[in-house]
Amino acid sequence: MIRAGLLALCAILTFIPAAFADDKAELGKLLFFDKRLSRDGTVSCATCHDPRKGWTDQIPLSVGIGKKKGKRNAQTLLNAVLYYSGNGAQTLFWDGRASSLEEQALHPIVNPDEMGSSKEQAVKTLSSIAGYRPYFKRAFGDDAVAIERVGDAITAFEKTLVSMQSPYDRYEAGEQTAISTEAVRGFKLFIGKATCTACHSSALFSDIDFHNIGVGQDKKPPDLGRFEVTKEDRGRGAYRTPTVRNLRHTAPYMHDGSIKTLEEVIDFYDRGGVENEWLDPDIQPLHLTAEEKRDLLAFMEALNADPLVTAPPKSFPR
Repeated sequence: MIRAGLLALCAILTFIPAAFADDKAELGKLLFFDKRLSRDGTVSCATCHDPRKGWTDQIPLSVGIGKKKGKRNAQTLLNAVLYYSGNGAQTLFWDGRASSLEEQALHPIVNPDEMGSSKEQAVKTLSSIAGYRPYFKRAFGDDAVAIERVGDAITAFEKTLVSMQSPYDRYEAGEQTAISTEAVRGFKLFIGKATCTACHSSALFSDIDFHNIGVGQDKKPPDLGRFEVTKEDRGRGAYRTPTVRNLRHTAPYMHDGSIKTLEEVIDFYDRGGVENEWLDPDIQPLHLTAEEKRDLLAFMEALNADPLVTAPPKSFPR
């Protein structure tokens, strides 16, 4: 399934960066880095999704305006454009509460613990900045500022953040020396004994579904995850499967940032997660040997592409 998915994505990925390297993405980049979209002018999208930190913030729980701490770890924005389920739907954030990138882009602006503003205030702020008018006109045909256009522009920028050129991808393309023999053994474990592909499937190494693996379920009260969105019992303590790509740059791990290293992640799954009433049936003790754990880690390292770093704007419209 993983190999077939890689082949299916090749043609799409060839065109994604070029298709969105336009005026709308240029505006979106400015908005992504502009702290004036937050209520107090201290936080931007890039605060929690820093290109120098794997498009995360590399801390357990993100911090917004007034040093307010959120309740979940910031996921990387790399490859977010490709997060579509088998039925063609998007479910973004750990709990899947956003159904499109455009919707996802606006959530942090209005979240009281993140940028703490409102849609109305964001439009008012941008409308008052004369320097933004030419950017909106080039992107949309006129200089009117609307919150839908803000989300659309930020999304156009986020769609350029594609990273699918890891050593493993070169290996699958026929470059047999692109990864080590340990990584090859690790891949066999990944799709075999370690049962990782029960959730980490497809070319993204995510089934884009929601699973309870027990993280945080031993805390009181536990974070209910997907249940808060669907109110369905199968969503209790369940979170969207994160990608296994580019993990070197996105520690700490899990929705609460509670696991610091990939070695600890492997140990967590080897133990069978944390027992709770809603634990996914695929989460079982693995009984991996020390060598198998090293091989599995070597394969996960082979999924790291070169960092995709975008320099922030040198200046902003005035």
